[in-house]
Amino acid sequence: MMTINNEPTAYTPIFLGTTQHSLRLSLEILIMVGMKLNDEIIETYHVTVSAIELGQLPNIGSEIAIDEITGSELSGFKAKIRQPDAQIQNTASTELEKLVDLKNVGRYQLLKGKNIMTQDLNAPELTNDNLILMRQLLAITQQELATALDISRKTVTRFENGEQKISDKFVNKLISVYPQLSEAIEVQFDWVSLTFPDLTSKQVIADVLRLQENLFLERPTSQNFYTRERAFAGEKNIYIQDFAPVKNPETQAVDQKFGTTLYLTGKGTRLFEKALLEQNMNWRDFFEKARLYRGHLTRLDIAINDKWGLLDMNELVNAVQEKRFWSKSKSYAVHGNVDDGWTVDFGKSPFVIRAYDKHKEQANKGYDTDVKTRVELELHQDKAEYVLDEWLNNGEKLVNITFDILYTYLWFTNGKIEEQQLKSDTVRDEIETTVEPMPAWSLLTALGQKMKFVREPKKQSVERIEKWVLQSVVPSLAVLKKTGHWHEIIEAINTVELSAEHEKLVMATTKNAITQASKQLSINFEKPTKKYNEDDKQGKGA
Repeated sequence: MMTINNEPTAYTPIFLGTTQHSLRLSLEILIMVGMKLNDEIIETYHVTVSAIELGQLPNIGSEIAIDEITGSELSGFKAKIRQPDAQIQNTASTELEKLVDLKNVGRYQLLKGKNIMTQDLNAPELTNDNLILMRQLLAITQQELATALDISRKTVTRFENGEQKISDKFVNKLISVYPQLSEAIEVQFDWVSLTFPDLTSKQVIADVLRLQENLFLERPTSQNFYTRERAFAGEKNIYIQDFAPVKNPETQAVDQKFGTTLYLTGKGTRLFEKALLEQNMNWRDFFEKARLYRGHLTRLDIAINDKWGLLDMNELVNAVQEKRFWSKSKSYAVHGNVDDGWTVDFGKSPFVIRAYDKHKEQANKGYDTDVKTRVELELHQDKAEYVLDEWLNNGEKLVNITFDILYTYLWFTNGKIEEQQLKSDTVRDEIETTVEPMPAWSLLTALGQKMKFVREPKKQSVERIEKWVLQSVVPSLAVLKKTGHWHEIIEAINTVELSAEHEKLVMATTKNAITQASKQLSINFEKPTKKYNEDDKQGKGA
């Protein structure tokens, strides 16, 4: 039985990989260990282990022979491992050297699963079928396309017949002539969670977020082993969980335990983008700042918004049901229906690709959106950190990284995939070269890397309450008004005492500035909200 700080546990320790920045030429390495109970990972530890004791690195997801773990978040954790046999011990130094070599390649590609390390991202070329589909979606003829691009119709025909290769220069010109193409697909963050082992929630608000603390409501919580929560405007869109200070009854000393997690939900990311705008920052600036405070990602959702209606969820669901798709993950699930909208998940935590009908989802909640279909990459823990490393450290655009992962992990076809093709050593290459791809999915992955990664800052609003009142309360108010009870309603509105949550919501809604830095900036949010291109270093509106 394994012990943690001398306490016996029923956990089974599972090897979840090495931690990249810990790799060094020494006899100790830092690894990530998951604690499995009843087939679920309950919690994770980053522990230092002896390379000699560890021996040959186990496969990710396999059990690791740890006897005990000691330490803390502040001082770090160490693990003792049952001694392996002499033959395995002899491989320890060799395996460590291989890890160091892998680190020095400059691209830590566990996500991609490539056997050959390369600096090039994967991206399919635009095909003749893709061009035909684009022209059909634009509702233009071959002659109209030729005239707009200042080329001959014969050239367009050769492109569409596959007689002439479609160059990158041609694609760029196509997008510049038809600017609606550059807005058809966009990438944005849809969920961000960061853990700060050395900070309290108050420090995260003041130093990392730089938001006004009086806009947060404090309340007790028991979620995620924390005891305190601070929520922006009293709502769980931007919220931080940590530990409330505890007073020792004997010494009267106050014990403050450090460690906190910041959560930005889908709506929370849009609200926080307003704060970034007020501080003249973008997401890259924020993540670089968070890392200075030892913040590490626990979850990152990247949304690919299809505003064109390029993807049809009925078509994707049919492809899944007919097994006309290939995925690196063997796990997949279909939810929903035609009327309420479909959702398809590929994979399980720590990495899920999800496609769903965003327009129907929002309509069911009483909202409107210009997004038709959304494809999400949901990344947890090290998977999220790998993407962030690639973006911050290797100079790649987030859009390129996003579509590289999507293209590498998931592929839809029009034709049937035969059983023997799934058994091939190069199954993906075999399928892609022999089975006709789904035109819409192929176009999404080919065109996606030409799109923008955007911010869409929004104000805190009471839109949710307003919609509920209009839909559910107004008819009843009309009855009261017509029956002579209106004055009682007005009096009740004027005398009602708002809860703490409602007071924070009023304050956050009526305050135009939500950050400490906004006093020096002049931002007019009365104008229509702009979108900002994250790849534009000048921060100009998209």
